[in-house]
Amino acid sequence: MNALIKLELARVLRNKKFLFFSVLYPSFIYLIFSSSSGSDQKVDGTGLTVATYLMVSMASFGALTAVLMGNSERIAKERENGWVRQLRLTPLPGRGYVLAKTASAAVVSLPSIIVVFLVAAVIKHVHLDAWQWLALTGVIWAGSLVFAALGVAIGYVASGDAVRPITMIVYFGLSILGGLWMPSTTFPKILQDIAKWLPTHAYAALGRAIEQSQAPSATDVAILAVYFVLFAGGAAWLYRKDTLKA
Repeated sequence: MNALIKLELARVLRNKKFLFFSVLYPSFIYLIFSSSSGSDQKVDGTGLTVATYLMVSMASFGALTAVLMGNSERIAKERENGWVRQLRLTPLPGRGYVLAKTASAAVVSLPSIIVVFLVAAVIKHVHLDAWQWLALTGVIWAGSLVFAALGVAIGYVASGDAVRPITMIVYFGLSILGGLWMPSTTFPKILQDIAKWLPTHAYAALGRAIEQSQAPSATDVAILAVYFVLFAGGAAWLYRKDTLKA
């Protein structure tokens, strides 16, 4: 499995367009959104400035971009070009394949998180304690594993032609409804009720709790854990199912 992780990392790092999109794009969106809303304004009910609130949102969005967009499309293409068929000839089990894909994608998500934090600190003058910066990095990075597993599952559900539109719908749907682009408190009541149970909402909520020097909500942690089990388990099952069909 370690060899597969190294191979996956090497392939991703060679893709300059993907790295630009996943690492720099969230920072551009952060600057646009925080500037248009007024960086020093307070977000209702949080006590956080717009710049601080959006920093976690866009760091989470960047990690989501890196792990979801890359995983799903690569896997769908690997299924079509026969690479997955070659892996089936090795002793690598389904869970090993899913873990290798998830781990390699999570490594790639780290630069996107750090760049957003640097932009927020240097350009928007966001100030946090050292422990908060470290805790935010760790929480957002670890949380990206949930969406890396989702990317693997989508890669096995969708064909090579359909994977991009399906991934884009999931990507933007989770981002917008989960409150990464705007506070979910601005949504109609029915959308707020839906947002509370989405993994992206819980994901960003963990980071905002750290910004407010609060303990993360047990509910948010549980929601992410359940989604990770569902996505990773589903991806492993789809891998085995695809193996049986071949």
